[in-house]
Amino acid sequence: MDHEARITLRLPADLHTWLVTEAKAARRSLNSEIVYRLESERAATKADGTSP
Repeated sequence: MDHEARITLRLPADLHTWLVTEAKAARRSLNSEIVYRLESERAATKADGTSP
């Protein structure tokens, strides 16, 4: 990552709870979990040749 951008993100409470649980299970911070999932999805989208 060359540059970072700070954002405010509003999530439904149940999605937040699920992400926190997933992050803990993977021993990642919530921020790292969100970035990991977004990057994984981006890589899968590029591999499929589809556009988001």
